[in-house]
Amino acid sequence: MSTPISIEAWRARGKFLSTHDGEVWWLDTGTPEASAATPVCILHGFPTSSHDFSRFIDLAKSRRVITLDFFGFGLSDKPTEFGYSLFEHADTVLAVLKEAKIDRAHIFAHDMGTSVATEFCARRERGLLPFEMASLTLMNGSVHVEMADLTFGQIALRSPLANLFAKLNNARTFKAQMKRIFAKPVSEEDLDAMWSLMARADGPARLPQTIRYVEERTRFRRRWIGALERLDLPAHIAWGRLDPVAVIAIARQLASEIPNAELTIWDEVGHYPQVEAPDVVAKTVMAFWDKVDSRAQ
Repeated sequence: MSTPISIEAWRARGKFLSTHDGEVWWLDTGTPEASAATPVCILHGFPTSSHDFSRFIDLAKSRRVITLDFFGFGLSDKPTEFGYSLFEHADTVLAVLKEAKIDRAHIFAHDMGTSVATEFCARRERGLLPFEMASLTLMNGSVHVEMADLTFGQIALRSPLANLFAKLNNARTFKAQMKRIFAKPVSEEDLDAMWSLMARADGPARLPQTIRYVEERTRFRRRWIGALERLDLPAHIAWGRLDPVAVIAIARQLASEIPNAELTIWDEVGHYPQVEAPDVVAKTVMAFWDKVDSRAQ
């Protein structure tokens, strides 16, 4: 596996967007060569950042890719007075897409990002989504949170001891927890990048706030699962079979309830397919997008 893009180089490739809530770091790989293909919007997961997709993006050169770090994550601001709701995260993505002048895009979401994507589906069927979704790809996210096997850290961050647990978080404990959800060995460089981006700007202290999205998955279950059950877009459920958190049963459930959804299972991959096997992920999801675009012509 190649060395991950350094944080400094990653930061330099993107830019910051000023919003009412703070500064959002985002990346636009738009090139003349990619202009003919439908752009892709990537939504990252908890507790990491869009940097997880750095290798994938370099493999997807035929596509214009838009991604960002949600508030509280990565290179974006991590304000103390912010709700960190999935609804707010969805609004942030829409601000970035507006800035990028995107009117149609494939949505590719991982982990927490899958629930932001389902909020897009809910707004779409209500006529409230200001861009056209070309397709939906959900990857290793606990959309059906009642079926998930949450980690010790996720449970602790939602307990009365959340603030204490967050303060005790350090590079060693973070890496140990992350290693438990990978099926393939991941380099120290990858883990260092994940920790550094999570830890910057007092990130660990924000963890009890940023994890509140888990509760929303239960509270707004019918809004989001209902939108998936009625989805009339090309949909792709792409999953690492060995994920110990967003277990494979969730993938099968999603594939069964989303009309005409395609299901791809990577047998030797865990919770972070885009980090563990970026070449395999790129080949699979890009083939899906190519197929969707050819049908639309």
